Amino acid sequence: MHLMRALLLDVLALLPSAFMGRRALVLENLALRHQLLMLRRRGQRPDVLDRDRWFWIALLRIWKHWQSTLVVLQPETVVRWHRRGFRAYWAFKSRRRGGRPRVDPDVSRLIRHMWSANPTWGKRRIQAELAKLGISVSDSTVRRYRPARPRPPSASWRAFLDNHLWDLVALDFFAVPTFDFRVLYVLVILAHHRRRMLHVNVTAHPTATWTAQQLREAFAEEPTPRYALHDRDAIFGQEFRRTLAALGAREVLSAPASPWQNAYCERVIGSIRRECVDHVIVLGERHLLRLVREYVSHYNAERTHRALDDDAPLGRPVELPEDGSIVAEPRLDGLHHRYRRVPVTVGLPSTTGH
Repeated sequence: MHLMRALLLDVLALLPSAFMGRRALVLENLALRHQLLMLRRRGQRPDVLDRDRWFWIALLRIWKHWQSTLVVLQPETVVRWHRRGFRAYWAFKSRRRGGRPRVDPDVSRLIRHMWSANPTWGKRRIQAELAKLGISVSDSTVRRYRPARPRPPSASWRAFLDNHLWDLVALDFFAVPTFDFRVLYVLVILAHHRRRMLHVNVTAHPTATWTAQQLREAFAEEPTPRYALHDRDAIFGQEFRRTLAALGAREVLSAPASPWQNAYCERVIGSIRRECVDHVIVLGERHLLRLVREYVSHYNAERTHRALDDDAPLGRPVELPEDGSIVAEPRLDGLHHRYRRVPVTVGLPSTTGH
């Protein structure tokens, strides 16, 4: 009974084909054969190629009953392909063919750089500077590549740091967990010139009074800087400010949530973490203080820096091959090494008389 019903339904489904015209029959056969080819290509789930998409887009445009033959695809899929092809077609039709010539990308980048690097310049100055370089541009072109400025022109933060490199120190804290789940805080005082760490110390309870005392210790034998750069943490409180003023220095505050404005100090703290404390389990305050001070000694005297032309902050002489053979000296219990040359001692052969 079920077999007869299924057979009857199949016959009823095929009846429209018996009465359709020759053109519709040819298109139906073409659509079905194309789907068979798709199924043979990959099995149950066909791999749809670009040529398959274009076939169905073309069939959709010339045959109104195209949906009746779909087996392996959904009608929505074919419609989506058609809309995508429509957008691609009109994008191709409306592509730029003439009009005002485009500005060379190198010129536009140069104009943006001039705006950013020279905040006090106007469009006339930039236009004149470009003319001295043999580049002729209009006022509107210079204005087009001007970056948005939320505030009046002023010297950039990077320019301030560069101009006061010799007179500026930076301060910051970072936290280190211990084996018994306590937290210790390390204060770093860094001289911007030569990236030299002037002072480090460790405490479990950082306060403004403790921080001010570290400031006195750091500059007991060092020249007092003109500026001290730090963030807006409450640790740098009134006592710290009074001590800084007594030393004859001015504080420079970084903007809220802007660690990039204290980039040198942040980079040094990252180096201490990656190259020292991340590789050990800190037992306590004395243990951490010994580790960071030994690392600071290695950092200042031996560790090379790309920003210093591959030199150390305190300077490290170049040792030539004729100075001797290379030996490795462990630092921080072998976590790092210092490589240097030592003279080769040549022992004279002993002689005995007969």
